[in-house]
Order: sequence, then structure tokens, then C-alpha cells
Amino acid sequence: MVEFPRSFQIATVAFAAALVLSACSTPSDDGEADATAAGNGAFPVTVEHAFGDTTVAAEPTRVVVAGYTEQDTVLALGVTPVAVTEWYGEQPYATWPWAQEALGDATPEVLSADDGFQYERIVALDPDLIIATNAGLDRDSYDKLSEIAPTIAHSGQYTQYFEPWDVQARNIGKALGKANEVDQQIDAVEQKFEAARAEHPEFVGTKAIFLQNAFYDGAAIAYQNGLSTDFLTDLGFVVPSEIDRYAPPEGGGQAAIPLENLSVLDTADVLLWGTEKPEDRTALEQEPVYRNLDAVEEDKLVFTDGITAGAIYFTSLLSLPYVVDKLTPAFASTLAGDGAATTSS
Repeated sequence: MVEFPRSFQIATVAFAAALVLSACSTPSDDGEADATAAGNGAFPVTVEHAFGDTTVAAEPTRVVVAGYTEQDTVLALGVTPVAVTEWYGEQPYATWPWAQEALGDATPEVLSADDGFQYERIVALDPDLIIATNAGLDRDSYDKLSEIAPTIAHSGQYTQYFEPWDVQARNIGKALGKANEVDQQIDAVEQKFEAARAEHPEFVGTKAIFLQNAFYDGAAIAYQNGLSTDFLTDLGFVVPSEIDRYAPPEGGGQAAIPLENLSVLDTADVLLWGTEKPEDRTALEQEPVYRNLDAVEEDKLVFTDGITAGAIYFTSLLSLPYVVDKLTPAFASTLAGDGAATTSS
């Protein structure tokens, strides 16, 4: 599960109240046939998810994105939603720079989930499809949304939030009748990672740790190997397992490394800090134990700007190519001995 900087944890609290899923629930006898139909743009199509399955009878024309990041996939597939949901960052129409070109001149309504789903506003939008694969739906919220329109929820194979980006994309693509197109776009993203890895063999096997932008409650927040760091391992990096001991024993959270144990970060060759502004780096440098880290003394550091950090957290068809474009030269520079690197938006 992907976790996020505490600078916007207030936004993620809203996830728990999120909802959504299917209006027409009919079991699929032949998933392969459904995928073929969706790939050809033919309807009806049926999408399985955590609460059963949802049948989309005809090509959707009024799509509401009730989750926090799905607008990227919808836009990537050439569909303009009538509404999107704000997560954090207050970007225009809740659409970040990497997706603005796909949005074009459209002006979707922006929903808020800070106090749960805005059911009345969603009803007023008269949707024919609600997409909520990254909305933290439970049965109650799914049922309420599916009374409004056919709803697509998370798959149920992972977590309520931020299951693998390609799993989400395929389910969304199928619901939109664009299964073949989404497969092509997933392949393109994977090929972009492969190309970067091939161009930079120095990445392969190099140990890297991705951390949040600041110390919180006397601890550094690091991401252990898993969905949150696939972008690193897909570039060829290795996430040291030594940080795992600081993760919650029940899983589902990041490693909180006490400052007195911060030397565990010395198991990495390079550190990636998810900073959002220059002041974040300045604050880190005020901590003596930070200044004593091997990667800091050797200047093997990458700091992100706020947009690149957002792209990492979104982990979508549109944001991942942006991540590759921004991080690849930064890592190459610092590993070549050119000092700490900072991405730019």
C-alpha cells in the first residue's frame, strides 16, 4: 500500500469515508469474453471487484471519478470526466501538471471527500458510471453509490487504497470499453522504465531508500520494498531490507525510524527524499544525526520538488512517465559524483 507524507495526511483521512461500486451486478460466465468485448469497444461489459461485479450497459458519457487518483487513467484513455475528486495539492480541477494536456480545456466539477462522499452532488451530476477504485469503499458506501450509477470499486485482492496501478488501470479501461488501449498504455509505461534501466546500468543493484519530506515525532518515515517503491525497483534499484524492522508488525504502513537509529539509512547507497519545497531540505539539515549519514557526507542524495513528489504518490498511467523523466537524470547526476540533485517541475 502506498503511504503519503504527513503534510497531507488530513486529506488521506477522507479516504476512510470513501465509497462506491456497481449498480447492475451480474456474474460473468466468461471473463475473457468480457475483456474482448471491452477491448473492441463493445458493450455491455462486466467488471469484477471487491463487492461483486458491475455491468456497464453502454459506452459511458458522464463519468464521475469518486476516488483520489483515477482521473489520470480516465484522461489517459481519452475520456473527460464530468467530475473529479480533490485529494491534495489544490491543482486546477484536481488535475496535476502531468495530466493537464489530457484534460485540455475541460472544466470538470471538483468534489471533496473530506467529510465523506458528496452523494447529493453526485446525484445532481447524473452520472452513467462512477469510478472509485482508489476511494477506500466499504459495503455501505458502495451500495449508496451503486444506487446512483454503476460503480467500479477496488479489486478486493489488495487494499482499499492504492492497489497496483496496472490493476486499477485495467479495471477502469475495461469499464470504459478500452481494454486493448489500456493494455497498450501499460506496456508503454513499462517500456519507459526498461529503457531508463538499460540506459543507466549504474542503477541496477544500487541500494536506494525513499523517505518522506521531514522528520515526524522524532522519526524518519521510509518506504520499505513493495508497491510504494516499485518505481525504484523498476529502475533497477534495490531497497535495503534492514529498514523493515521499523515497519508496523501488522503491515500496511511505512517504516518509522527513530533518529537514534537513523544510521540504518547507511545501508543505502543513495537516499531519495520526497521533499515538496526547499525549506524541507533546510529543515532536514538542522538535525545533526542527518548530517552524519554516509549518503549525506558523500552527497549521494536526490530531493524532489512538490510536483515530482505528487507524481510518485499518484502512481498512475500519466504520472509514472513523469517520474521517470524527472528522477532518471537526478539519480544519474548524484551517482556520477556531481553532488546532491534536486528535481524541478
